This record gives sequence, C-alpha cells and structure tokens, in this order.
Amino acid sequence: MTWILSYLELSFIRQVVKEDHGLIYEDWKESIVPLSSSLPSNVDPDSFGIKEYLAAKSLIASRSFQIDDYHGSGMVPLADLFNHKTGAEDIHFTAESSHSESDTEADETDNVDAVTEATDEDEPSSKSSSSREQSFEEVPGEITDEEAKEEEEEEEEEENSSMLQDDLSGLKMIMVKNVPAGAEVFNTYGLMGNAALLHRYGFTEPDNPYDIVNIDLELVTEWSTSSFTSRYTRARLALWRKLGYAGCESQNSEYFEVSTTGEPQSELLILLYILLLPEDTYNKLDLAISTAGDCLSKEVREITVGKHKFMFGQSGGGDVLLTDGVCEALLAIVDKRESLYGTVSSLEDDIVGLKACCVPRDRRLYHSLVLRVSERKMLEKLRSYIRNRVDGFSGGKRRKKMIPKS
Repeated sequence: MTWILSYLELSFIRQVVKEDHGLIYEDWKESIVPLSSSLPSNVDPDSFGIKEYLAAKSLIASRSFQIDDYHGSGMVPLADLFNHKTGAEDIHFTAESSHSESDTEADETDNVDAVTEATDEDEPSSKSSSSREQSFEEVPGEITDEEAKEEEEEEEEEENSSMLQDDLSGLKMIMVKNVPAGAEVFNTYGLMGNAALLHRYGFTEPDNPYDIVNIDLELVTEWSTSSFTSRYTRARLALWRKLGYAGCESQNSEYFEVSTTGEPQSELLILLYILLLPEDTYNKLDLAISTAGDCLSKEVREITVGKHKFMFGQSGGGDVLLTDGVCEALLAIVDKRESLYGTVSSLEDDIVGLKACCVPRDRRLYHSLVLRVSERKMLEKLRSYIRNRVDGFSGGKRRKKMIPKS
C-alpha cells in the first residue's frame, strides 16, 4: 500500500486518507475493542480487528447514498448496482415522501386553531366568567411531577410511532434516456473530480472534466522567500490578506486550485502580483489600507498597471494581472510543483505505465496513475495558459516586469 500512496504524494487525498484512518482507528478502539472481551468462545476475535473494521467501514461508506435532507445517508439496495458516469446518467433516483403532505396538514391544523382562538377572544366575556365560576366549583385532583412526566413520555412515544406508521416514503427509479438492450446502465454520484471519487468510492474516471490540481500556498511562499526574504514575503502576504483574499482550505492546508483547462485561481495571480509590486506602490497601498481600517473603499483596492486600472476582486482582470513578472513567477512555481513528482518518471512514462495497467489485477495502481497523470496534464495546460496569455496580450507586445525595487 505504501508504494500506491507514493503515487498520491502530491494529492490532498493522501493527507485526507491518513486523517480518516486515524479517526476510524479511534472509533474502533472506543466501540469495538470493549466488545472483544465479551465475544462467545466460538467467535474468532481476529474477525473484529482494525483491518476488518476498516474494510467494513469503507464498504458501507462507498455504497451509501445521500437520499434527501430528511433521511440523510443510507444503504439503498438495487440503487448501488449501477456504476457512476459523470454527466451521463441513464437513470435517476428520487425519494417520494409523505412528509410534505403531513407538513401541509399540520399547517392547516395550526390555521384552524388560530381561527378558533381568535373567535373565542371575540366572544362575550360572560363565557369566560362562567368558566371561572365552574373552575371554583370543580377542583380537579393534583397531578404529581412523576405522573406528568410519564404522560409526556407516553405522548412522545405515540407521536413517534404514528410518524413511523404514516411514513409511506419510497424510492423511485426513473430512466432519463433510452438505453440499448445489453448496454450498461449508469447512475451518477455527483459532479466530482477524481480525487473525490477515489477517496469516497475507490475509483477514478479518465479525462474527468471536474478534475483540479492544487498548488499549496507553502510552495508560493517558498518561491518568494528564495527570491526575496522571509520578512518581505510575510509583509506582502499580510497585505494580500488585508485586502480580503485567501486560498482554499482543507485538512489544515491552504492551497490554490488549477482547473482542468489549466486556468489558475485568481487569488493566486493576485498574490503573485502583490509579491511583485514596486516598493513605492506597495508602501502607498499598505498605508492606505492601514489608514482606512475596516472601511476599505474601492479606490484603496485599485492598482494602476501602465495604462490599465484593475480593481482587486473584480472578475475579468486576469490578463492585467499576468505581467511578465507574474508569468515568470508562476512558471517557476509550476516547475517547483512538478519537481515534487521526482525524476524517476516523466508524464510520458506515467502515461505508458497507465496503459500497461491490467484492471482489475492492478486496480489500485491504475486509479492512482489516473489521478497522477491528470494532475501532471493540468500543470502542462497551466504552462500553455501562461504562454498563450503572454503572447496574446496587446498583440504580442511585451509588458513591463513588475519587479520590486531593491
């Protein structure tokens, strides 16, 4: 398993799996281990070990469905017979429930009660005075706290029992398109990238349009520190955060996403842009933000790049951000990200290895390589994205490098 995880070294799924393993181990230790001492003599305690518990937990998690908000997740016989296909489902499952009808009936009952109360209030006061006189004549016996509690529990049990009996919910399977006889019928588990599919269900899809590759914030700060200083990097990063920006966060890690088309997250471009601002521009912006405090105006977040003005946070400003300096920095960071795969195999080698995999014999290696190849392809697309933007900006004219003054 270690050599399989080595292919996932750069994917966030590796960290997720490690943390999941720790949480499941704690569950096993707390819930299963205490039962081992009370097992019958004819039951093998090894059947309740951590490996067996992990297998059972994974089996259920990979086959459970999110049914709806009321039922939550659950095992759905028959529904789990269909394999997943992104954006090309043949069938669709939907829950039919009577809860909406019950809610409507409850609303109608509430309305009737409200009308009744209003009518009672409008009637002459003689009726209420008569009730008060009667209450003095007929004093009921006192009810103890225990009796009141028992009555409440009985009413609650009756209510829960009634809800279960009235729950006529079912699951409807709908064919959304015609499927030729003999062809496989597909369901869809959602619009997920391969990392999410591999983590949740244990498989991947080649050429998944929802794949992404992550560039950790740590890689960006490492590049900046190597180019400038740690103090310089911390100051520019703090300014970026003051402007209200942040990367994506998962498993205590901050990162930036690169889409399947190779387009980088705008927050990454803005951070690189700020890291490369001239010193005087940086000082003016930092002073303006410090003076404004929490009341940042549009003017404070506006930076002039040559003849262009770009408002941070405004969509469509990617081309303005892609100065020569930002492009060079981004290419350097991409190379740094790519180097983490090691020099043992290139992208071409991984593609050859993927084609040579025999499924199901090499199932784990196959899905790991699918994810790895997808990530490396997206990094290559990011390189092309940068070069195309540089060549296409202003008819191919080169722009001024935004390198800080020393």
